[in-house]
Amino acid sequence: MPANILFAARPEKWETYKTPLRTALSEVGVEATLATDMPAHEVDYIVYAPNSGIEDFAPFTRAKAVLNLWAGVEDVVRNPTLHLPLARMVDHGLTQGMVEWVTGHVLRHHLGMDAHILGQDGIWRKDIPPLAQDRRVTMLGLGALGQACASALGRLGFAMTGWSRSQKEIDGVTCLSGDQGLRAALQAADILVLLLPLTGDTENLLNSETLAYLPHGAVIVNPGRGPLIDDDALLTALESGEVGHATLDVFRQEPLPPEHPYWAHPRVTVTPHIASETRPRSASQVIAENIRRGEAGEPFLHLVDRDLGY
Repeated sequence: MPANILFAARPEKWETYKTPLRTALSEVGVEATLATDMPAHEVDYIVYAPNSGIEDFAPFTRAKAVLNLWAGVEDVVRNPTLHLPLARMVDHGLTQGMVEWVTGHVLRHHLGMDAHILGQDGIWRKDIPPLAQDRRVTMLGLGALGQACASALGRLGFAMTGWSRSQKEIDGVTCLSGDQGLRAALQAADILVLLLPLTGDTENLLNSETLAYLPHGAVIVNPGRGPLIDDDALLTALESGEVGHATLDVFRQEPLPPEHPYWAHPRVTVTPHIASETRPRSASQVIAENIRRGEAGEPFLHLVDRDLGY
């Protein structure tokens, strides 16, 4: 009997995903009916984007799992009607894209590239950057994406510190946790990268108090979640020079309104939420493998820990 799979996302995503998903399901030997509309009580799996419009999961009485199309799950994990297993998207393409974006911007700030790219004024300024081993980089968030980025930066020789809610062990990274660990991690950050999930504990984690722990002139790189940062506190720290520059890819409101002060600030780089994106082909392979596992009675991959909220 074919597995009934509801693709719950915006119409343009269906056009992008329908062929890769059907191909991936065929490759793992799953016979399936894949559609954007079917009776809720007949659905076996929901391939889900949080902006799809589904808010009530109670009618999906037969469903075995919700398979998130995005890495972030904060928009669905708090839904009181969701009692199904929820799997986050952990995809090679998404991870590789994040590693490339983070590495690129860390190297940009480490090497002082902006001064040369934007400063073509005929003045010979021979400012030699330190080696990576002498530049301290801190990663806040050591989930799948944070670990991959921290490891990549560590392989380049950066002095890496990582912080997470629970203690982790990563080769080449000094791993810290807890409130005291957070303070130490911030104090060790010439460049600070944010890859934390958004939870009640992490919203406004960077505020006037915690920003003050950073070394004077530190750089912030945020491809994680916009609300991790208190925007007013960051603008104040930028004006005082406490923070030297902020490269921001995510924001409380997206698209970022044209009148927002970040756009015109000389110490802010705005990128339009492009740090990483799920790639239909590789993401479809992840989804198909989880459906194969569900049909075979095997454990799902990348299940969300409801107690932690992510």
